Amino acid sequence: MTPEEFRRHGHEVVDWIADYWTRLPGLPVRSPVAPGDVRALLPDAAPERGEPLSAVLADLDRVVVPGLTHWQHPGFFGYFPANTSGPSVLGDLVSAGLGVQGMSWVTSPAATELEQHVLDWFADLLGLPASFRSSGAGGGVLQDSSSGANLVALLAALHRASGGTTVRHGVVPEEYTVYVSAETHSSMEKAVRVAGLGSDAVRIVEVDYDLAMRPAALAARLERDVARGLKPVLVCATVGTTSTTAVDPLAELGPICQRFGVWLHVDAAYAGVSGLVPELRPLQDGVEWADSYTTDAHKWLLTGFDATLFWVADRAALTGALAILPEYLRNAATDAGAVVDYRDWQIELGRRFRALKLWFVVRWYGAEGLRAHIRSGVALADELARWAEADERFDVATAHPLSLVCLRPRWADDVDADVATMTLLERLNDGGEVFLTHTTVRGAVVLRVAVGAPTTTRTHVERAWQLLAENHDWLSRDFAEAAAERARVAAAERAEAERRAAERAQAAERAQAERAEAERAEAERQATDRDAAAATAAAAATEVEVEPEVTGPVDAEATGTVEVDAPAARDETADRADDQIAQIAQPAE
Repeated sequence: MTPEEFRRHGHEVVDWIADYWTRLPGLPVRSPVAPGDVRALLPDAAPERGEPLSAVLADLDRVVVPGLTHWQHPGFFGYFPANTSGPSVLGDLVSAGLGVQGMSWVTSPAATELEQHVLDWFADLLGLPASFRSSGAGGGVLQDSSSGANLVALLAALHRASGGTTVRHGVVPEEYTVYVSAETHSSMEKAVRVAGLGSDAVRIVEVDYDLAMRPAALAARLERDVARGLKPVLVCATVGTTSTTAVDPLAELGPICQRFGVWLHVDAAYAGVSGLVPELRPLQDGVEWADSYTTDAHKWLLTGFDATLFWVADRAALTGALAILPEYLRNAATDAGAVVDYRDWQIELGRRFRALKLWFVVRWYGAEGLRAHIRSGVALADELARWAEADERFDVATAHPLSLVCLRPRWADDVDADVATMTLLERLNDGGEVFLTHTTVRGAVVLRVAVGAPTTTRTHVERAWQLLAENHDWLSRDFAEAAAERARVAAAERAEAERRAAERAQAAERAQAERAEAERAEAERQATDRDAAAATAAAAATEVEVEPEVTGPVDAEATGTVEVDAPAARDETADRADDQIAQIAQPAE
């Protein structure tokens, strides 16, 4: 691409971006695509021949835009803001056009010195201690993220705590400890793992009701670990936690860290830039105790990712942990110690000219313009919180010192509140007008509404509140109808069960009556049979006559009688009667 072709196509790309920003409010905030949808629109193999830029721009609309969650959308209230702006984009464009490597001063002196100067400007604007300025023992640098800044802060702290031995010998298992709260960002634990300490080295310090680290609890844990022979390395205090923007009390934590010789690192990734506003600066009282400090311009300061501002009070610990100078990087300026080589302030060797976009932003908006942007977000969030506090359907779950409000919807007692809140969240996000995220506060799910996108106005916050209320009402009615239906079904089931139980009871009564009748009939039959047998036996007995004994011969013909064996006949008849009586006397089966 020749310079003239770049000029022509560059205009086309800028026009495309401007058009995208113009139509952004009409797009669904969250992408509706399913996993794999984007790849299904892409060819299996890379193109063998080049294509015109018009084809690429067409595929931006066809393939890419539908697969985006639009972080610059005025209805984006999720996570934290990820601002960009026209000046930031143009600054990045210039940086990309220059294509310089700023790893050493000598590789591009302007890249290093402009970055030093801009970081000194912001140290002043944020009210940070003088020890963070490049004119002293400390200084600032742009990192890729606060996650990366947390890692390099830990490496510097380990270097200081070990007297430099960790550089040569690594860490000793179960020797060093790091202190966080349950609200500290997860990147700190990841840094502990990457540094080789392992998650068991992390001590979680208790928090108070406002979710801020308790100084007394920190002191107690430090005392216990020191008594066990362990070496506390770093305490990570947070100004503006990710879940709720809770603020750890730096002014109380600082002296404790100094007493135990522990590095105090302040993670102010989201909230640090609020120090630009004088009335918000008290949130960071005690920052003068910090050994290192990080905040993200790419969250709330109209500067595109990545642009993390990181300062140390003593750069010797940082460079001591990270500096390596192979022969191919040696140069006179570095050997003389007259310059800063930012390659020694980060994990990577190479680095791009990040400072340009921040320079463009601060020069376009000025400090007052940046303050106005932050004040606007805080004011809108405060208004949202007042609406929620006055509404019986919602509670404000935590303090809201900045532009994040955590809302806990209220539900009927028979509704699972966490499930209902997540259902509300999904309905809101599926609708496409807004995008929110969630967290848990004291064990309950709450909705996070983070105000701060550059195009978000009061109208958009009002609409978000309207959608929250409308969807809450719809779900509450749905839950009530479902509960009524469940109650109706349960009542019908109870009635049916009672009917069946009654039928069973009636059947049992009938069966019992029938058994009783059968037994009575059987008893009567047996009695009748006994009576009949007895009568038969009695009748048989009366029919037997015993003749007088004859002592002499009798002439049958003369007497007209036949001689019979009377005793034998009597015995046979008596036996039959006895058998019948015996049968009657047997018990009925």
